[in-house]
Amino acid sequence: MKKRHEQKLIILSLALFLVLNMPLLFIFDVESALFGIPVLYFSIFSVWLVSIIISYIILKRHYE
Repeated sequence: MKKRHEQKLIILSLALFLVLNMPLLFIFDVESALFGIPVLYFSIFSVWLVSIIISYIILKRHYE
């Protein structure tokens, strides 16, 4: 794997660590719901989905 792909994945993992940290998650801990899903769960799973998509794009470019 190229060094720049490794660096992108490391930056992504550090960003996920910061975004999924408890103080930032408490911002979304409210009683309302989006599409019938509590906002906290919606934010966690949407961040998780975006990180999977970004990882896929980075790794797809590596193997081309």
